[in-house]
Amino acid sequence: MHDAFWQERWARNQIGFHQEKVNGYLRRHWSALGLAKGAAVLVPLCGKSLDMVWLAEQGHPVIGVELAERAVEDFFNERDVQPQVSQRGAFKVYQAGELQILCGDFFALSHADVAGCQAFYDRAALIALPPPMRERYVAHLQAIVPNACQGLLVTLVYDQAKMDGPPFSVADTEVEQHFADGWTLHKVEEKDVLTGNPRFSDSGLTAVDEHVFRLIRR
Repeated sequence: MHDAFWQERWARNQIGFHQEKVNGYLRRHWSALGLAKGAAVLVPLCGKSLDMVWLAEQGHPVIGVELAERAVEDFFNERDVQPQVSQRGAFKVYQAGELQILCGDFFALSHADVAGCQAFYDRAALIALPPPMRERYVAHLQAIVPNACQGLLVTLVYDQAKMDGPPFSVADTEVEQHFADGWTLHKVEEKDVLTGNPRFSDSGLTAVDEHVFRLIRR
């Protein structure tokens, strides 16, 4: 799960985690955060997600963070958008309007980089990481986001013994442990996603659920 793993996945277009439409959970539950237009949103490990476009359309400045430059270039090329490109510390920054993607290592992100963010959106970041990296990811996320912050988190729950990640299974108890210190969690939706997913069924899994959490920093 080092950098080279993700670079190779993008180079070979092995991106089954990418969704070709805006995530339904985002559409259904984002408004419950009650964010005003102009409130910036952090999207860690963003890939070329269409969810960033949707968030920008809701009036939010978006800060995506992505390791693979191929993903960032594809995001803008597929929209026929020519971003402004600059260097900011450890990151190569691609910006078009209120949407910017910081190309580089998430763990190099500082509090100053996300000082204006009032929320984060994680659909495929936490579940992309094995257990030791998940702990490090959450610790870093909590260290850099402002105190008045909310989040929308999507996890996947299945029998990890029957299938290797990514995406990895992250139990509710683990989510609670990660965010117990300083956050209030509300599980807002739970959905069976086994049907129609050959990778899951071919692995012998009999249950695969997506869980959606709203997080509020205390």
